[in-house]
Amino acid sequence: MTTGRRVVVTGLGAVTPSGLDVAALWEAASTGRSAVVALDAPEFAGLAVRIGGRIVGFDGTGIVDPPLARRLSPSQLWAVGAADQALAHAGVDAVRLRDGAALPWDPARTAILVGTGSGPIDQMQAATRALDARGPRGVPVSLVVHGAPDAAAALLSERYGARGTAHGVTATCASSAIAIGEALRRIRHGYADAVLVVGVEDCLNPVNLASNANLRALASGYEEDPTAASRPFDRGRRGFVMAQGAAALLLEAEDVARERGAAPLATVAGFGEASDAHHPTAPHPAGRGAAQAVAAALADAGRDPDDPASVDHINAHGTGTPAGDAAELAAYAAVFGERARRIPITATKSSTGHLLGASGAVEAVLAIRTLQTGLIPPTINLDDPEFDDWDVVREARPAVLRRVLSPSFGFGGHNGALIFEHPLEAR
Repeated sequence: MTTGRRVVVTGLGAVTPSGLDVAALWEAASTGRSAVVALDAPEFAGLAVRIGGRIVGFDGTGIVDPPLARRLSPSQLWAVGAADQALAHAGVDAVRLRDGAALPWDPARTAILVGTGSGPIDQMQAATRALDARGPRGVPVSLVVHGAPDAAAALLSERYGARGTAHGVTATCASSAIAIGEALRRIRHGYADAVLVVGVEDCLNPVNLASNANLRALASGYEEDPTAASRPFDRGRRGFVMAQGAAALLLEAEDVARERGAAPLATVAGFGEASDAHHPTAPHPAGRGAAQAVAAALADAGRDPDDPASVDHINAHGTGTPAGDAAELAAYAAVFGERARRIPITATKSSTGHLLGASGAVEAVLAIRTLQTGLIPPTINLDDPEFDDWDVVREARPAVLRRVLSPSFGFGGHNGALIFEHPLEAR
């Protein structure tokens, strides 16, 4: 059983293809509406895969000053938008912070962690094209400041006056889940009172699409019916569907949140991480690293995996790759034994697509909304279940929920697992 302060989530934000705020994201996921569309812009012509989860309707006007906006990637504006939402949800006026108002926490004990697999990769690609076209003088100096994976963390730190830890966390598709876990540890062990965690990614460009398609990791052949492409745990699955976006969570020490009158949305009860040490892209076939991360999260939460109350629901990583889905279920079987097949599982990437380094934050938001509403979202496109002896939820299902497991497993064998607990659940 871990000691230290309990850590709660007090604010959520999201800018995703499924919706430009948490309410819209939840409505899409809980009703089973797919955000995957055809990518018909000229830049995608000729690619083997021309579908993805694309943000539509986001207006970044006024989020930052116009001169700065021109130097930032769209993904950095999404990160700011999601972060502002999370603060507002927690009762903190982000606009006043931007204008110099004081944080409700000690600035030196307020941290920013941004989980991302690639950071603002469009800036490096644009700079490379400029170098080829115009020579060294054509490369913008802004690349140095705004082109790194930690750039959004630095931007948000300056925006809000947060003087604690501010950096990026990069672990491919597990990036933002591990960032949430690191935030938990910082607060629990006394290094911070509040941590704003943002997951952000934008790899929906021809270079990244072509590379992943060449790896045969992406679902192909769905240009005429993009909404059917993401199909975790279905026998006909062909790979994952890339998507872009950002999500944010504000974590606070429970005593600090209570003192300022903030209502907890969920408790971050446990975190575990591990490496497969197996292969650059393929998961360990027995789910070895994934199982280790899940078991560590349970131990961190002080829960026995054999106890039916340890986990009531799993928001699965569920990307829709043949090897990945099978390895993931093998990991759950290794941790929970035969009981694993009776735990309701859903794969919300069937609706949202795969936001890569941002996916852990997006799914953490959905896990918390699941706890709040008592409604398990569906796994869509599950027409021919390969694992029909598992309880993969196909239609939205009401349930009494105390704890939700939200895992993220990435290329390179990176594994992170989080356990969120209903704030009224006694420990």
